[in-house]
Amino acid sequence: MPHIAPAIVLLAAGRATRMRGTDKLMEEVDGHPLIRVMAVRAAKAGASQTRVVLAEGQKARHAALDGVAGIDIITIPAGGDMSDSLKAGIMGLDGAVMVLLADLPGLTAHDLYLMLSLAQMHPEAILRAADDQGNPGHPIVFPADLLPEIAQITGDAGARAVLQAHANRVVHIPLPDQHATTDLDTPEDWAKWRAARGLR
Repeated sequence: MPHIAPAIVLLAAGRATRMRGTDKLMEEVDGHPLIRVMAVRAAKAGASQTRVVLAEGQKARHAALDGVAGIDIITIPAGGDMSDSLKAGIMGLDGAVMVLLADLPGLTAHDLYLMLSLAQMHPEAILRAADDQGNPGHPIVFPADLLPEIAQITGDAGARAVLQAHANRVVHIPLPDQHATTDLDTPEDWAKWRAARGLR
């Protein structure tokens, strides 16, 4: 009997401090703000449900998600860290969860679909996306039995401690090119990424 597809938790509450005054999740990708592009891709991937975690006061990000079908927006207090976002995102879930960062514009809906499909076939494994050189990246699918541990994490390291504690369960899933590892955190990162694609 096939397992239910994991839920997707899209973490989009970060403050993007390295962008020096601009918001990386509002940078334009394919004609839309990155946060909207990522939410649409997540919603199309075939998850059991898709949640987007935002912080209070992030009005532009909220507005950018207007009209995106198939997502639930969860709002956490401003000033929270990665663990606060994760814990809010998984609250009430009892199945496997894909943790997806919002600043990975290379990821496609098909990449996410592949990860979700493999997770249903291997429900005990932690599936971590990797690039074509084998470097680990995101997203990561956590099996249902690890949610209680994720709910106990603190600080801004995300679920790193959970990954380390269960390293024997981690399986790397290669995705094309650098889809899993291209995170754009600075204006220079964005300029380089656009230049490589012939964009302004």
